Amino acid sequence: MGKGPLSGLKIVEFAGIGPGPFCGMLLSDLGADVVRIDRKGGGRSSPADVTSRGRRSVALDLKSPDAIEAVLKLLETADGLIEGFRPGVMERLGLGPDVVLKRNPKLAYGRMTGWGQFGPYAKAAGHDMNYIAITGALHAIGTDEKPVPPLNLVGDFGGGALYLAFGLLAAVISARQTGQGQVIDCAMSDGAASLMAMFYGFKGAGIWKDERRANMLDGGAHFYDTYQCADGKWISIGSIEPQFYALLLEKTGITDPEFQNQMDRASWPSLRAKLADVLKQKTQAEWCAIMDATDICFAPVLTLEEAPKHPHNVERETFVTLEGVVQPAPAPRFSVTPGAIQGPPPKIGAHNDEALTEWGFSRIEVEALRAAGAL
Repeated sequence: MGKGPLSGLKIVEFAGIGPGPFCGMLLSDLGADVVRIDRKGGGRSSPADVTSRGRRSVALDLKSPDAIEAVLKLLETADGLIEGFRPGVMERLGLGPDVVLKRNPKLAYGRMTGWGQFGPYAKAAGHDMNYIAITGALHAIGTDEKPVPPLNLVGDFGGGALYLAFGLLAAVISARQTGQGQVIDCAMSDGAASLMAMFYGFKGAGIWKDERRANMLDGGAHFYDTYQCADGKWISIGSIEPQFYALLLEKTGITDPEFQNQMDRASWPSLRAKLADVLKQKTQAEWCAIMDATDICFAPVLTLEEAPKHPHNVERETFVTLEGVVQPAPAPRFSVTPGAIQGPPPKIGAHNDEALTEWGFSRIEVEALRAAGAL
């Protein structure tokens, strides 16, 4: 049994990239028993494959009818399924929802794609940046000159993996109440659009310009931006509320009366330039000594190397080291049933016997799969 609030939950994950594995990691970190179906003879694993941590791997040849039948038997006792193939692939394998839900009517069948199961783009290839481009999110993020991809955070992981985890758990709760499973069509484009709800609200209220660096939360405002320090490092300032803004002026020693016009959009460019000049006079460490843990709404902009060493992250054990690889600890935190990393990224097929027998296969059945070349 895994350790965490999802202990006892059984998930079958079909190996993939990006949001599927990240969703599997989130569920595993909270105690779910996630068995990943890997391709027989597939690639190598590595301790640095962080989003693969905590599962067990069963390697099957999905071109074999025996392997497909083995997957269906696994799914008979599963609570949920994660697959991230293009629309139609699972159907061609003989593992589409119609087939699987007949074997297990209570299953939460999670489908993770960029564009969704239908629509003009549904069968087209794409990546995170493309999926968020059609939602308005990418247009809103970046510099005056161009949109800038915000890593894979908005599409793959925010709009994809988190919504899939949320959808799977909602479907499992529903199935336990009603006895009826269902398909979760999780599209990164849908999720990214959902994440933009507040900004569409701002636009509807007439308080959001449909351009970059022209608004309070996109770097347009001088009091909500990043600034370079004397040592070339950066700090973040988010002094939106009047009392926090007043503290910013106090701690920076700014007395220029123009800064009293905080919400005058026409003044923002000149105020940003003036504030930049002030903040460039001290190093990041010097500003930390002045602003850390105050109500300015301040934090240093840390590199991936620096972040795990920051005192706040150290005290909260936000990062851990597993097999020599520094990585984020499970989140969120639970007072009674805390999550835990259930194990390192598995080697392909490392749990063929262990996982199958624990999920109801006899040793004779496992050996038969091996003899048939399916396992």
